[in-house]
Amino acid sequence: MIKEDPSIRKADKQDDDSSSRRTVLKGGVAALFAGFFSRNVSAASNPKESATTTPRVVSIEIFSASGKSEKIVNIPKVVKTDEQWRKQLSVQSFKITRRSGTERPFSGEYAKSHGDGLYRCICCGNALFDSRTKFESGTGWPSFWQAISSLNVIKSSDRSFGMQRDEILCGLCDAHLGHVFNDGPKPTGLRYCMNSVALNFVPRG
Repeated sequence: MIKEDPSIRKADKQDDDSSSRRTVLKGGVAALFAGFFSRNVSAASNPKESATTTPRVVSIEIFSASGKSEKIVNIPKVVKTDEQWRKQLSVQSFKITRRSGTERPFSGEYAKSHGDGLYRCICCGNALFDSRTKFESGTGWPSFWQAISSLNVIKSSDRSFGMQRDEILCGLCDAHLGHVFNDGPKPTGLRYCMNSVALNFVPRG
């Protein structure tokens, strides 16, 4: 069994209505990226971006509902004010994704999920992980040995709590997703340790 992540952060109990407020992604890729992004490219999500700056353009790999890579697009980074994020997200999802929190181990709905599909960002709908790379890590958090695309996630140095770790962020909206460790299974040897409330599972279409 893989050792438990030593950096458990205290997080409030997830709201009863958190599951009902999760974004349900339906329709084709065109509808997802035309409709969703047109509503979300505005304001600021972190200190690097502000409501008065023009969102920088990022490269994102688009995936169909079946998990097939469609194309790579260059689109503006999704940025919002805290007020906008609070209106869109559950209290728990906001604390995790916009404030770099960590949910309690074994509390997330995807910790032991075995559904076939894609895991997308709860904030912007960006494809992050394919269930085919998910594995049981025994840590209490959903774990993957590979991201769906190196373009869709960002690795950032995290020196909080006196530790050196690699934080994983959404490449499109900078949402905090979790951390990556070098104690995963083959073929990568990596363990992407994610927070359930930062993800939205969409069954394979």
